[in-house]
This record gives sequence, C-alpha cells and structure tokens, in this order.
Amino acid sequence: MASTKRKSAPSHENGRTGKKQKKATSDPSPAFLRQDEPSFPRGGATVLTPLEQKQIQIQAKDDVLFEQTTGKKAPRNEYEDEENEAQLSDNVEAASAKAPRKAKSKNKLRNARLASNVEDMKNGVRIEGLSYRRLVPGSTVLGQVAQINQYDLALSLPNNLTGFVPITSISNSYTKAVEALARLEGEDEDNHINDTEPENKVLDLKSYFVIGQYLRAYVVSTERDTAQGTKGRRHIELSINPRQANAGLERSSLVVHSMVQASVKSVEDHGLVMDLGVGGDTVRGFMSSKEMGSNLELSQIQEGAVYLCLITGLSSNGNIVKLSADPQGSGNLKKGHFLTDAPTIDCFLPGTAVECLVTEITASGIVGKAMGLLDLTADIVHSGSAASGRDLKDKYSVGDKIKARVICTFPDAEPSKRGISLLEHNLFFQSWPTSTKSEARTKPPAESLAISTIVPEAKVVKVEPGFGLLVDVGVKGIRGYVHISRIADRKIESIAADTGPYKVGSTHAARIIGYNYMDGLYIVSLEPKILAQPFLSVDDVEVGQVTKGSIQKLLVNENGINGLIVSIAEGVTGLVPELHFSDIHLQHPERKFKEGASVTARVLSKLPAKRQLRLTLKKTLVNSDSAIWSSYDTLKSNAEAPGTIVKIMSSGAVVQFYGPVRGFLPVSEMSESYIDDPTKHFRTGQVVKVRIMSIDQAERRMIVSCKAPTAVSTNQQEHLRSLAIGSLVTGMVSERVKDEIIIQLEGSGLKAILPFEHLIDGSTQKSSSAAKRIRVGQNMSDLVVLDKAEGKHLIRISSKPSLLKAARSGKLIKSFEDVHEGAEVDGYVNNVTATGVFVHFAGGTTGLLLKTQLPDDAISLPDFGMRRNQSISARVLSVDHAQERFLLTMKPKPALKEEATEAREARSSLGDGLLSDPVDGISSSIDDFSFGKITKARINSVKDTQLNVHLANGVQGRIDVSEVFDSINDIKDRKNPLKPFRSKQVLPVRVLGVFDSRNHRFLPITHRGKAPVFELSAKSSDLDSVDLNILTVDKIQVESMHLVFVNNLSDDCVWVNISPNVRGRIKALELSDDISVLKDLKRHFPVGSALKARVINVDVANNRLDLSARSASSTKTLTINDLSSGLVIPGRVTKVNERQIMVQLSETLSGSVNLVDLADDYSKADPTVYEKNQVIRICVKFVDSPNKRVFFSTRPSRVLSSSLPVEDREINSVSDLRVNDIVRGFIKNVVDTGVFISLGGNITAFVRVSDLSDLYLKDWKSHFQIDQLVKGKVMDVDTALNQVQMSLKNSHIDKKYKPPLTFTDMTIGQIITGKIRKVEDYGVFIVVDNSANVSGLCHKTQMAGGRTPDPQKLYEEGDLVKAKVLKLDPEKRRISFGLKASFFKPDAAAENNIEDDLMASESYIANGVSSSENSGMDEAINMLNTEAAEETELVDDNQDTDSDTPDEGGVTIYEDSTQTTHQGLDAGGFDWTGGLGSSKSQDFLPESDTERSPLKKKKRRKAQIQIDHTGDLDTYGPQSMDDYERLLLGQPNSSVLWLGYMAFHLQLSEVDKAREIAERALRTIHIQEQDDKLNVWVALLNLENTYGTEETLDETFKRACQHCDGLDMSERLISIFIQSGQHDRADALLTSTLSKYSSSSSPSLYLNAATFYLTTMNQRARAHALLPRAMQSLPVYTHADLTKQFALLEFSSPNGDPERGRTLFENLLSTVGSRKLDLWSVYVDAEVKRGGEGKNTGAVGGEDAERVRGLFERVSKMSGWKARQMKFWFGKWASWEKKIGDETGRKRVEGLAEEWVRRKGEEKESVNG
Repeated sequence: MASTKRKSAPSHENGRTGKKQKKATSDPSPAFLRQDEPSFPRGGATVLTPLEQKQIQIQAKDDVLFEQTTGKKAPRNEYEDEENEAQLSDNVEAASAKAPRKAKSKNKLRNARLASNVEDMKNGVRIEGLSYRRLVPGSTVLGQVAQINQYDLALSLPNNLTGFVPITSISNSYTKAVEALARLEGEDEDNHINDTEPENKVLDLKSYFVIGQYLRAYVVSTERDTAQGTKGRRHIELSINPRQANAGLERSSLVVHSMVQASVKSVEDHGLVMDLGVGGDTVRGFMSSKEMGSNLELSQIQEGAVYLCLITGLSSNGNIVKLSADPQGSGNLKKGHFLTDAPTIDCFLPGTAVECLVTEITASGIVGKAMGLLDLTADIVHSGSAASGRDLKDKYSVGDKIKARVICTFPDAEPSKRGISLLEHNLFFQSWPTSTKSEARTKPPAESLAISTIVPEAKVVKVEPGFGLLVDVGVKGIRGYVHISRIADRKIESIAADTGPYKVGSTHAARIIGYNYMDGLYIVSLEPKILAQPFLSVDDVEVGQVTKGSIQKLLVNENGINGLIVSIAEGVTGLVPELHFSDIHLQHPERKFKEGASVTARVLSKLPAKRQLRLTLKKTLVNSDSAIWSSYDTLKSNAEAPGTIVKIMSSGAVVQFYGPVRGFLPVSEMSESYIDDPTKHFRTGQVVKVRIMSIDQAERRMIVSCKAPTAVSTNQQEHLRSLAIGSLVTGMVSERVKDEIIIQLEGSGLKAILPFEHLIDGSTQKSSSAAKRIRVGQNMSDLVVLDKAEGKHLIRISSKPSLLKAARSGKLIKSFEDVHEGAEVDGYVNNVTATGVFVHFAGGTTGLLLKTQLPDDAISLPDFGMRRNQSISARVLSVDHAQERFLLTMKPKPALKEEATEAREARSSLGDGLLSDPVDGISSSIDDFSFGKITKARINSVKDTQLNVHLANGVQGRIDVSEVFDSINDIKDRKNPLKPFRSKQVLPVRVLGVFDSRNHRFLPITHRGKAPVFELSAKSSDLDSVDLNILTVDKIQVESMHLVFVNNLSDDCVWVNISPNVRGRIKALELSDDISVLKDLKRHFPVGSALKARVINVDVANNRLDLSARSASSTKTLTINDLSSGLVIPGRVTKVNERQIMVQLSETLSGSVNLVDLADDYSKADPTVYEKNQVIRICVKFVDSPNKRVFFSTRPSRVLSSSLPVEDREINSVSDLRVNDIVRGFIKNVVDTGVFISLGGNITAFVRVSDLSDLYLKDWKSHFQIDQLVKGKVMDVDTALNQVQMSLKNSHIDKKYKPPLTFTDMTIGQIITGKIRKVEDYGVFIVVDNSANVSGLCHKTQMAGGRTPDPQKLYEEGDLVKAKVLKLDPEKRRISFGLKASFFKPDAAAENNIEDDLMASESYIANGVSSSENSGMDEAINMLNTEAAEETELVDDNQDTDSDTPDEGGVTIYEDSTQTTHQGLDAGGFDWTGGLGSSKSQDFLPESDTERSPLKKKKRRKAQIQIDHTGDLDTYGPQSMDDYERLLLGQPNSSVLWLGYMAFHLQLSEVDKAREIAERALRTIHIQEQDDKLNVWVALLNLENTYGTEETLDETFKRACQHCDGLDMSERLISIFIQSGQHDRADALLTSTLSKYSSSSSPSLYLNAATFYLTTMNQRARAHALLPRAMQSLPVYTHADLTKQFALLEFSSPNGDPERGRTLFENLLSTVGSRKLDLWSVYVDAEVKRGGEGKNTGAVGGEDAERVRGLFERVSKMSGWKARQMKFWFGKWASWEKKIGDETGRKRVEGLAEEWVRRKGEEKESVNG
C-alpha cells in the first residue's frame, strides 16, 4: 500500500513532500509510476529525494510538537500541494473552525481542480502552471519589468507572481558602482521625509531599465516576510545577474538563435562589449549599435545594464558571441529566430523560442515536445485559452507544430520539462498585448486603466472552476482575472459557468488591483471590502486629503515620542511628525495617543518613490476649509491659507504648507506691532494664517504676511500714495519700542517710524536724552518724510533740524534728479566701510563719501569718527548720470587766489568759456570748438595709440591713431605708425566729440564737462569733407575692409580700433596666413601697429565686431561640413596633457591630436612640447559628422611634405594591418587579462598576458604603464569584429632573438649570474638570469671558504649573485651551484678541488629544486650586474674592529663586527675608516688602484684576455666606484655601504662627490629604514663640520631635524662638536636644546650636559644647577636613578666634588629608604673607586678606607636583612679588605658575619619557642 500511494502522488515534484491523497488506491494507473523507480528499493534505500526527506522530518516534528501541546492529533491539509494557484491572498489558506463539516467541500474543490489534469496525468506529463510553491530556488523564469524602485526592480512573473531584484543582484559592474558610491558617500539613513530630497542620478535604475522589458531571472529564495505578521507575506527574491541567469550554460551551449542574458561591460564607439557570465573571462559578447533596437541609443547605455539578447553569430574560435537586443528582430519568429539545434537541454532556458510538436490537448492546457526530447507544457493562461475564451481543441490539433517561448523551468521535475507561453505578446517580445492585430497599444495597460480604478460593470466571460473568473473590464484586447479568493469576502467553495451568481454573462462591480505583464491580464477583485477601501496604495492618496486612520506605532527616541505611524488603509501608512501632534505642544503625548486609537488626519505630503506619507493631526489644519497650497503653479498673490512654522530666524520665519510649498514670513510682516525677537511671539510648529505678498513661480519662492489686508483702509492707502517724500507732517506718539518711536500721523492714521537718532543732530547721548522726554500720546510736529514703502505700509520720518532746514529750503535731496555737482547737501550716515562712508538722503538716494574726501583729522579715527544715522553735511564732488551715482566731499573749497589762477588757465572750467593762447589764434571761447569745427592743435606727446594735443591753455585733446591715416599706404612703419610725429608739432584737426578719460569712451560734444578732452581727427578725408559722418557699429557691413590699429593683446586674440568709438577683435588664427608670425604676437603685432582687416561678423546688440586679417579665400569661418580628410589648416592649442592636445579652429569647432598622430616617429611624440594658445599647422585626419568630432594630425608627413621619412606608418583601419606586421603603439589601458594598445585612429590591439614577454613576470602590471611606447607583432586580425591581437614577445619581434637558457644549456663549470629566489638554513636557491625559470641550489658549504656561514645572515631574497655550475643531475633536472670566491679565480688547484667540496653537501643536493622551463618560480629575473657576497665575507681577518665603548661625552654609530670593512661616519669624530691618511684608509684602497696612473695604463694597454674580477668582491671588498655601485644595487638600504662609498670619495679628496653620495643615499634608502637614514644624516653632519662652513652645517642640521627626531639630531651634533673640540658651539647648542626640549627630553640629556659642563668645561655651578632643573621637567619615577647618576658623576669626574656626591647619596637613601641594598652597593663602589683602596692615603688606615669601612658597618648593623643579602654584603666587605691588604680587617669581617648568623639563629628559635 505504501508503494501504491507513493506512485499515485508525484510528491517529488517541486521539492515538496508528497502528501497522502484521498482514494489514491482506487486508481492504480501505471501512468503515475516512474519507470526508473523500483517499488522496493534494494538494500533499504529510499526513493525519496533528499529535499523530500528533509521536509518529511520537519512535518513530523511539527506534528509531535502540536500533539504534545494540545493533546490532539495534528491536523492535516491533504491538498496542500494542489493549492498553488492562490497567489494574491492568504485567506484561502485560513483555517476553519468547522473543519469536519467542510472537509467534504474541500474534497470537492480539490476534485474540481484536479479534474482538468486527470487526462494528462495518465500520460505522465502533468500540465502545471508556475506557482509560489513550485518556484524553488535555483529555477529560472522569464519576467517583465513591472516597477522600477529606488533600490530594487519588481518583475512580473507568469501566473500572477511578482518577484523582486535587489540592486546587488543586477550585474557585477553595477554592484561595483554601488560599492564605490557607498565608499565615497557612506550610508545616509534619513528617517524623516524630505519632499525635496534629490534622487541619485548616477545609479538611477530608471536609466538602466524600462517598464515592460523582458529579463530572465534566477530564483534566489522564496521566503515569507515574517515582519508583516505571524504568517508573513510571500517574498520572491530574484537575480538577473548573467552569471546566475545563465546558470547551466556552457561554452558549447551557446548556439545561434538561443537567448542569453548579458550585461554591458563597456561602451565602445561602434557597440557594446557584453559580459555573459559563461566560460569565464574568455567568452565575451559584442552587440553592434545597429542591433540595440530603435528604443536604445548608444550614448544612453550605462555600464552594468542587463539585456536579454538573441545570439546571432559566433566567432571562429567561439570566444566572441554576437548579440542582438532588438525586440522587434529577436522576437520575429517568422525570420527563424527560434532554436533549431541544441547540443544539450540546457539551451532551453526561459526566453528562448522553440518549435513545439503538440502531443496532447486538454482543458487545462497543451502538452508538447521540443526536438522530440524535451517535454513542454502550457497552462490554461499561457496557452491562450483564458484570454481568448476559445476551446484549445478548436485552435490546435495533435501533431501541429507551433511556435512557443520558454517561460520557466521545473528543476525538480523528472523527466525534465519546461513551461512555455503561446501568448502573442510573449512570443514576439511585445511589452503588452496589442489592442488589435493592426494597431499597437501606445501606453501601458496600467495607464489605460489605472490601478485602484473601480469598474461599475465587469462582465464575466469565462469561468474556470476551482480557479476563478475571467471578466471584461472595458479595455479592448485585455481581460481581467478574478481569483476565486477575490470573488467575495466570504470563502467561495465552487463556481460554475452556467449557474450561480457568477455565471457567464453576469456583471459585477469590480476594482483593478494590479496588472501582470507576462499573463497580459488585469488583476481584479470583486470583494466588497476591497471596493469600499478608500486607498489601495500611496498613489491613491491626494495631498491635502482628510482621512481617518488608526495609530499603528509610536516612535520613541531619547527625548520621548517623536512621531506616530498611522494606518489609513490596509498596507498604507503615514508618518505624523512631532510638530503635527496637536495645535499646542503636548508635554506627555503618550497619554493622548495609544496604539490602535482612531484619529483624523490630513495629508501634508507624499513621496510615491519611497511609499511615504506625511500627515498632520493639527485641528487647525484638519478642519480648515482653505485652499490646499500644494503647488506653486496654482498660487496667486493675496491668497490666504494656514501654514505651519518650521523654522524661526531673526529676520523672519519659514512657513510650510502642503507638498513642497514653503514661504518666507518677514519679521516686519508678522504683526501690526513692532516685533524685536520673533522667538518671543512665535514657536516652531505653530499654525499661522498668512497671505501671499509676492510669489516667483519659476524660482519657487514666496513671501507671505500675517497682516490682514484690511489693516490699511482705502482712505489710508490713498493718503500713503499721496504722501510726498520730503513733506512735513504732524503726528502723535502711539508707541515706544527699543530704539524707535511709532508716530501715528495726523489726518490719515498711518503709522511712521522715528528712530531716536533722528530726533536731533547731536550725539547719541543727546538723542537718548531727547527720547526720554517723549511720552506716549505726545503730539510732535515738523516731521520730515524720508522714505515710504507702499507695499509694506512703512513710513520713515525724521526731526533732525538739518534735514528740516533742507526740506523747508527745497535743498533736500529726494531723488537722483535733485543731485547737482558742487551743491551743498545735508544727509545722514547709512553705513561706514573701510573705503568710505555711505550717506543717505530722502527717497532712498545714497551718495558715497570716499576716505580721501574726508577731513584729514577724521581719517585716523575709528570708523572715521562716524556712526550710523549721524547728521552730515557735504558737497557734491561728481555725478555719474549713466550709473546714477554721485560722490561727496567734506574737503573745503579752494581759496579765492587759487580759483583766480584756475580761471585764468582754464576759464571754461569756471563758466566764462574764454580761451587763453589758442593754437589756431582765432578761437576765443571754448564754445567755438563745436562738432565739425576745423582748427589747429599742438602735439604734447606721442603715444603708441594716440597723439596727446592741446587746443589752447587748459584745453586738451587727443587724436586716436585711427584718425590720422586714410590708407595703409600712407603709413611708412606699420609697426609704429605714429613714429614720424614729434612733440610741439602743429596739426590741422577737426573736432569729433569729447573723450571720456575715466571710462575711455567717445562721447558726443553735448556731453562736455567743465574740463573736457576733445576727440579730434587729423585725417585728410575728414578735413576736406563737408558732412562729417561718425562711424558706428551699426554702419559697418560684413566683408567690408577697414584700416585697423592694435589696441591690446590677449592670449588668443588681438583687440583693434577702427575708430575712436568702434573696437573689434581679431582672433589669433585670423591675424595672418603666415603661421610663423603667430607664434609671437607681441613681436609681430605690437600695440599701435596697423593692419588691413575684413569684417566677418557684426553683432550690433552686443556691440561686438569680429575681423580677419587673412586673405579673403581663407577668411571663411570653418564649420564641420567644410572639413575634409587631408585638409591642412592652422589651429590654436587650447589644452595640453600627457595623452593628447586639443586644437581649436573656431568658436564652435575643435578637435584633438592623439599620441599616434603627433609625429612620424612615435619615440618623438611628446604633447608637452606644445603650449597653450600656440598656433600650429594641423591636418584633418578624420571627421565624425554625426557625433561632431574631429581628429587632427601634426605628423610632418601630413602637414609639410609626404616625402618625409616615416618611422611609424599611419594605421586608420583594420585593413591596414596584416598578420606578422611589426608595429609600434602606445598602451591605452591595462586590465587583468592583458594590455590594450592604440595603433592609430580607432584601432586598438589587444595583447594577452601570455604574449607580453618571453620571461615570466610575476608583477607584470608594473612593467606596463598607460601611454608607454611598445613594439609588437600582429598575430591575428578579425576584420568582421574590427579586432587585432598582438604579441610583445621578443621571440616574435626579433629575428635574431636568443631564446632563454634551459636546463640543457647548462654545463659543469659554467659561470652564470642570477638572483636569490629563496633562502633556507641549508643553502640558497638561485634563478639563472635570462633563462626559462632554470634554478638550482647552492649548499651553504659552497658559499665561502673556511668556516661554513649561515645563509640566513649572508643572503636575502632578491640578491644578485654570480655562481658556478658544480653538478648537473639530468634525470631529476637539478643543478648545484657554488658561490665561493675561489671558483672565480684562475686557480687550477681550486678547479681540482671542486669534487672534494661537493662531498660535504651531497646529501643536501638531493633536496635541490627541479629546473624546468615551466616550473612555478616566483618571477623571471633580468640580468643587471654581478652581485657581491654578503658583507660578512668582506671583513679582513687582520683588521681591528671598532670598540663597543662609546667615547666619553659623545654618541658613536656602532657597526656590526661582520661589516667593518664598510665603516661609516663616526659621530664622535671624523673617523669613518680610521681617518684620512691613516693605515686603515690606505688598507681600504687596494694597491692596484692607488698606484695606477693614466700614463702607466696607456703603456700597459695590450691585447690581453679580459678577466672578470667581480668575484673578487667576496675577498677584497669594494675597491672602485663600480664595485660600490654593484653592491648598492643589491643592498640599497645599507647605510654601511653608503658611508663606505662616501669615505672612498673623501680619500680621493672629492668632498663634493661625497656630499652627492650622501644626498643620493637619503633619497634611496627606504623610509622605513630610519636607523640607516639616521646614520647617513650623522655622517653628513660630520662631513660638513669638517669640510663645510657654518652655513652649510646649519642648513644640513635643519634638514636633518625635519626628517629625523630633532632631539636625537641635536644630541648627535653636540657630540660632534665635543669630539672636534668646538666647545663653544657645543655649549650654545646644548643650551638651546635644553630649553627647547625641556619637557620631552630624557634623563640622559641632562646627564650628558652635566658631564660636559663638569668634566670638559669645568663649570661646577652650571653642572650642579642641572639636577634641580631636571627634577622639575622629568617624571618622578626617573628622579632616583638620575640623582644616583649625578652623585656618581661627582665621584668619577676629575672636577667633581665627592662631598656633594656623598650628600646626594645620603639624601637619596633617606628619600627612597635605607633598605635598598643595591643603592648601598653603588655608594660603596663609588667610594672605593674614589680612593677607598688606599691609593690616595698610602696607608691601610687611610681616611678614604675608613669611610668605606664605615659604610660597610652601617649596613651590617641594620636589622631586617635576609641571609642571602648579608651573605653578599659580608662577602663584598671581605673581598675589599683582602684587596687593600688588611688581613685583620678581613678576619674581623668574618667574625661579624658569624655573630650575625648566630644572632639570626637565636631570633628564629625565640620565635619558634
């Protein structure tokens, strides 16, 4: 029975456990049996899949827990597997309390659902639609983009499913972009709604995808979101990443006409490079720009975008897949775009079109086969039966071949099968069904019938028992689907087509709740509760709408409740901020608001993209009947509405309304009364009713007011309009505020403001006193009106006597028309700046009183002695009528005598107009110089662009150079036209007008001032002309010729004058046809030079004139249509970088010159040789008119002569290349897979990593940089794909290439160079240079003669060495090397002993490294120079090493005893290698070098065998510059080598060379090697101290302190000064160091200073003063040890005071305690060394010895010592007595010791007793 049940229920399907089915045994049809599944598995095995077993275990566990908890048997849902259609609601699965009674109904429902599947189940292929339970992780499904959110995509899946794709599951490129953006900006979590928050435009998903786009999705998970409730909502997570969406596809599975998902990897000029996620990095896709479809443009494609593509072709090697994403092309099955050849069933992935052979037709769908192998099924929806209503048997027949598209996979189905769709819009990749066959639908169905729309009469057109209804919703071609769970609020057990309330033809009210793009159906609900629900989503909510809701959650922070989440409909919630809880501030909002409580709210704003609403509970807003201000576009002035204050400032408040609308409430509009501080009268969150004063809809700005519009009556408005500025009024004091008085004007009731400072003209104190005497209700008269603002109903008045007097006399300035030059005016200070004072008058008129026009005594005062509102009297200095500005002065008028003199010299300036000494001798008045007047002028001076002349005394004029010559032929020197003229020369001239010297403008004669400068003309044509015609811009015609003169030069153009008032511009490219003169504009076109130019453009509106001095044939402004390939033209360089130069031809035309087009020899291509604004000759290479791009070339073979030699030919297309061509190019990009090389134009070659070099390069990217010039060989050319593949291997390029050495090339005795690859305890592994990774072992016994060295100390990885092949093992391919110096000497004995040397290391050779060309070595080594052995071998056995003890008072650089040959600088003195001229220095220089001379070399130069002495470095050390350079190659961070190199140059008296070596060392040594850098700095200080000057030493010391620790360097230099005897300099530096580093210094600094002062300088006082100073600066824990050291210094120094030392010791013992035996021991030792051995007294009983003996006795008499301590003490005492020869004393000590032991024993016994 068990097996029978198993057979009757295909429980393995979809990974779920098979459930027990009712009456399963009654139908033992063999169709349910799997042929490969035995009834009783052999060996106890199970036929259940692992997933089924796991689910059975979970079900059993749940049953047991249920029974243990309730005591009842666990309920079973027998039809759990069949209920997979209910995707919209969980109500179908709700448990019923009357389970026994409804069990029968459930069985009927199940039988109704299974009735349509019985027939196909008998045949073993079950027709099943995709459902939530069948959609298991790992399956793939075809979907359409239904919604694009900010952080995910919503995909419509078949059978009314919806899945979500997070942004991290789109593509690898998109994920990298998201991660990069996250790193830059960080995560910005904003919990508040911001209506104006900008979206991220860079990664906006809407720029990557479109609604209705088809995509293949991979199911990641099907989890329930338990956060939504106890049961949770179903959530399907998908991935469209090609690496998952193409899961199962192999390289061999990529066949033509199959569909593959691909993401954009890069956007190229002619198409897209696509990532398929198949076959690793070797397989890539390419989509031509012609294959993207009409809806996509190449410029809009984003990297990381994903498309479902049709494979249209493959390259010969299968690495390049040609793709098409055009839905019209790939979806056109009539062109054969369906799968006809499939190597495996993995090719049948969703999206692929197939030809289906119909094998069976049932009521529930269609069954077929693809290629006779793969089962295909189409359910009732995707077979087209649901949409058309026709019976499938009427449309299809068994045996028909129909086109279908795969839409889903069933991974758990056995045998494999696929779900297909026959719907027309899925077959042809249409976004949605068409309304008719001939008419396409222009907008999405979701827009044709919006979601949430209620359809009053939806007609039932088809009934599917057990599933639901198909209804007509009024949209042509698209029906609605009502799931059985959505028919009514109650549960519907069954539905029938011919009976019941839901039969075919019945009509019902329905509501659209969704649309499924894949199914092509509206999702409809007939439930009354859905029909009655006000909102289905946030989109249904209108801003300003009043709605009811319930409080779902209270948001709490550290300050309490700061927000409410209110649910206004099922699934629709909004946020109520704390400001909108109530009209008043709630102290305890938790008492008013409870979860679940009902509230009435109004919608303030919504953000549909974030599904967010913002609500208010303020009764003032909720109950308001005012208009809703939700858009600036609908608002008008004077409209009124309430708003909420969200921000208060000193200048006003920000009022928020609905949506994004906000307004600014100025403080002056907050109230009719004066408001000083808005925060005292308003609060944030307060609702105020405002009126719009002004609104700028374009700028989204609005000014509002709280003042009522009726606050000012019509009568008052008339009075305000008629109130004249400067008039006198009377009023009554109505209010006193801070510094102002409010006056109510008599007769009108208007209110005016009178500041305290405007009461009188006096000081501030007088103004305050006057204000105190004024009372409210007091009448005030004689008030002058200064200003009024009708819009704000604001009037300002003043009672200043000076202003009243000016108003009565009519001299008060009320507007700019009242300003007259020279007039005396009265005003008041408005503002004081650093440059002057702004003086205010009535009517808002303001004048400027410059600092220079103030009284002399006021300039030095703060603010020039001025204050705001201070009365001021001044004189109008000048008036600028054009700008309506005027200047004032407080300077006194000139004296009468001076006025008389000025009158005589310039009568015209004072008004009488009489002339003095006119040049023409005729004119008598300045009025005689009228327009057109011909007179004479005398030249005062000659300038580059004008002649300065005078017509009479005090009457000046100018003749512009453009008004001197009629023709260019009249000019003798075109670069200096005015050269012939001389001073005092008289010329006939004609008056043209007046020259404005301030603005350099030409003015008519009517604008003449007091002292005008006349504009004159000396042209013969103007003198002879009857009617003088002044040239203006509007009179100039294009193409007209003019004589122009250079007025000014800029980088890219020259400004010229045609006449005094007409100025034009000539661009640099238009100056001449000769490009050579354009390189230096200042030289060839100096200011004043003359040109003949043609007008090419006139802009009268902007007063702009463009000219050209080139020939007429070349003057035409170039456009992109005028350019052709090969055209040679001049251009101006506008930008230069390392890759290209940008060249401009005109304002709208520019292009680039790339590296490959700069020169005929790429090695000379250097863009940096060009400068910005340089004019060069270029040749048009390529014109891309559609994209408006131009490419130029500066190759000499193009711009000069085609016969010039060309080293690197031009490559413009792939056809110019042939396989085996040797070409050069520049590296364009370096990627993980290789290098891209630019060969020319758009031709880019690719070099794989394996083709980069013949040698193995571990870090190959470091060898190739962008823009690097390389040479390679063309290996493959693909003209179809426009691709070129190259190789950079020398073996491919060089015919004489010598291949790398291999193992077979090695011979015994061969000398090789190599690099240390690895260092072990038993030896080193060496890689041979220029070899195919040939390596071997050098045992440590073969490294050096004598004692066997330690390889770890001798060598490091990467060291260069020279080795000899000692032994070869061909079988194991192993090599043994030797590094002994004897191997490289011409010593026959050494050659004979090679075999003996090998005996000791034979056992280790067996562990050598295999030498193979393909062995995995770390890196291939290029041969550099011979490597010397480790420095240990450089030590001469007879050479003395430095002492480890530093010199007293100094600091010494200690050197390793194994490296003493390379001795460095000694900070204690200039003794690097023993000093100059010492024996050590001579030993360091080999005799062979010191004795040779050029003459001897020349005499001994004979033809002889060159012997390589590189190996001698192991024995003799470096003996030349080359030796040091070789050693430094291997050890660049060794300061010992650098210091030895410096010493080598100093021995040759080359001090400058030594300095250079030191500087080079500082640059070379790695920054982490601070000790080595410190050694070099000390050596350089030592060098400058010995050979340099004080300036060079000081400079070096400052640099050293910047790079190293300043205190450390100071101590080193002090030590150098002490060692060299420069005690004064040491003293000065020590003093400054102690002062500078007093708090950060160490105790050693104070101790060294004391030693220097006491021992060297013999200055006891200074030395003794250091200890108290140190105690104040240093930490307490250092005091004891430092005191002890100072005490010892008193004993040890020859200038010390032992008594002071004893005092210090005694004080120290009393401070730290006398129980410190070690301190006693130091004290005794100091006394002993001082003289306690009897040497000073000459007798045993001397004073010093007694002092020592006394110390011993003091300690021995102390109690509490341990036996071990006293044993040490008595032993030390006895030794001292013996040493001084006092046998009696020694015996006495022994007796005291015995007595101490006895006494100790007695004390112990007494304690024990």
